Amino acid sequence: MTLVTDLTPRFRHVRLLLAREKGHPGGDQNAGYDLLVPLDEEGQLDPHEWKTHQALCRVRRFNGDGETRVGHLRRKPGGQWYFDYEAGDQDDEIGFRLGEERFVTGEYVSIGRKNALHTYQVARVEKP
Repeated sequence: MTLVTDLTPRFRHVRLLLAREKGHPGGDQNAGYDLLVPLDEEGQLDPHEWKTHQALCRVRRFNGDGETRVGHLRRKPGGQWYFDYEAGDQDDEIGFRLGEERFVTGEYVSIGRKNALHTYQVARVEKP
């Protein structure tokens, strides 16, 4: 079995947690994403490593109801990043400017889901 760390030292486990928003004034520690993604020295998504190791770039969405979904990090022609769970684009979640964001603890990223944009805080970034 090949481990991610055997392939590239750039892979990181990133935990995103729902930030403060309407309906969640204190955020929600039980709703968010776990990502396994390659990051460059600045903490940004590394498109070159992603292209080489696409199958390893995983996404797991979770919420307080115990619901989880597992998918992949994908990139559209033109560079827009998104989370892909099943065939087709009906369930895709679009990252708002994810290619420009820094995945550094304390930073914020936005993800579009069900025609709404939600903000998440980077809670943790660590080697897998």
